[in-house]
Amino acid sequence: MAAARLTLTVEEAVIKKARSYAKQTGRSLSELIEKYLETLTEDHHETRQLSPKLKRLAGAVKLPPDFDEKSELASYFESKHLWKRYPRHLAC
Repeated sequence: MAAARLTLTVEEAVIKKARSYAKQTGRSLSELIEKYLETLTEDHHETRQLSPKLKRLAGAVKLPPDFDEKSELASYFESKHLWKRYPRHLAC
């Protein structure tokens, strides 16, 4: 497939970080953007078969309506990180 030129308007700070990241990873900025756009526009309608074990687990846990998944994950990872650093101080 032939490449085409594209002009984008992006904040300078974002460009600076992206160029730095591209340099660190040995890729061009064009390559990074192209891969991102490919990923963004992929067909996500692929259906995968769930294993029987996973099907049985679906709906097994009932969460409260106000359950905040992001907050719970953040708390989990924070405690996990702190546990590794200070296990004696967090022992129950």
